[in-house]
Amino acid sequence: MYSVLANLDLEHIAKIIWAIYMVLWAAIRFRPNKKSRKTGISFTNRSPIERFSMAISFTGLGIIPAIWVFTNLLDKFDRPTNFLMVLIGTLTAIAALILFRKTHKALGKMWSHSLDLRDDHKLVSEGVYKYVRHPMYSAFWLWALALPFLLSNWIAGFAGIIGFGTLFFLRVGEEEKMMEQQFGEEYREYCNRTKRIIPNIY
Repeated sequence: MYSVLANLDLEHIAKIIWAIYMVLWAAIRFRPNKKSRKTGISFTNRSPIERFSMAISFTGLGIIPAIWVFTNLLDKFDRPTNFLMVLIGTLTAIAALILFRKTHKALGKMWSHSLDLRDDHKLVSEGVYKYVRHPMYSAFWLWALALPFLLSNWIAGFAGIIGFGTLFFLRVGEEEKMMEQQFGEEYREYCNRTKRIIPNIY
């Protein structure tokens, strides 16, 4: 394995790291996704804007980087890289995976990929949710921020920030409104003692 990596340049090593990361991300989500499907949905808000924002996010975080990794269509937008940038990108991606796993563990069957409320939905405020209201979004932001360091291409590197940023700013207000309608004063008190995605900051 070491000899194979030694014959690769830094860009190709970063592409391999990205591919491994994507597999691990999917693996972390597989079991919670399977488990949550067994729990019914009591309310959903999958509006056209919600569907649009999810498509934009998936395109920016996954499709465009994959185009650069597996084809040469975006090569003219390549930029120089170095070991420090790849290291920062890798460490940020690892932090995203860890937070992603902790978030799924805390949510359990309450998890959903969209604006849904499950049957007998409970307000989760323990684990990572003790510190921020949307740690899943924190994990996605870390993923998006890892890409410019890991992928040495102007388009593939920054597509995730634009893609997920679109979803975040279109969705987070609607999600909090939905939660407030469901949980009322309990959710308002929870909002008063937590920040959205960065503890004690935002």
